[in-house]
Amino acid sequence: MTTATDALLRVEKGNAAPEELAAITAILLARAAATPEETPVGVPRQAGWRRLERTPGFRAPHSWQG
Repeated sequence: MTTATDALLRVEKGNAAPEELAAITAILLARAAATPEETPVGVPRQAGWRRLERTPGFRAPHSWQG
């Protein structure tokens, strides 16, 4: 016997047919089982920090570097 609290999915608004619940369950399980592609670990081409003595002393308020 299953109760409302034991359900895997819950419809918040509207009425979902059993076929619709089965379809969304299959999609969610397929996405959960998919393994993400490993991205190659490389050396960054640019340093993650900047030298403050090389930056101008004033930046305009509309500057993208703000």
